[in-house]
Amino acid sequence: MKLHTLKPAEGSIKTRKRIGRGQGSGRGGTSTRGHKGAKSRSGYKTKLGFEGGQMPLQRRVPKFGFTSHNRVAYQAINLDKIQELVTDLSIDTIDFDVLRENGLVSKKDLVKVLGRGELTSKVNVSAHSFSASAIAAIEKVGGSANKI
Repeated sequence: MKLHTLKPAEGSIKTRKRIGRGQGSGRGGTSTRGHKGAKSRSGYKTKLGFEGGQMPLQRRVPKFGFTSHNRVAYQAINLDKIQELVTDLSIDTIDFDVLRENGLVSKKDLVKVLGRGELTSKVNVSAHSFSASAIAAIEKVGGSANKI
């Protein structure tokens, strides 16, 4: 054992800074908060996006365009995904519950079936909306497209 190899026992030295425990601690008085102002007081919190008085990024960036409040957003499901479900699960009816169980849509989604891909199996599909090419492809193989 040599002097330069000595070190304190594990857990005996605390690394956390203890503030506000008197002048003798070296971190008393203002408790590392500085003098006066809102930042020195308890409960202080900056507003989200506040940049110290500089114009915040959200207000500096120009705004343009328009999004209608009446817009209806659909979750798109293509025919190739429906064919994949039919072959994997060996079912002949695809409805909202089947899509939800397989993680393709969530509870509040509206579903629109689109015509990408090839449909080879006869299948009955129920959804909120269909594209014209999807309806044509479903009916071509003898299936039916039902709107919910």
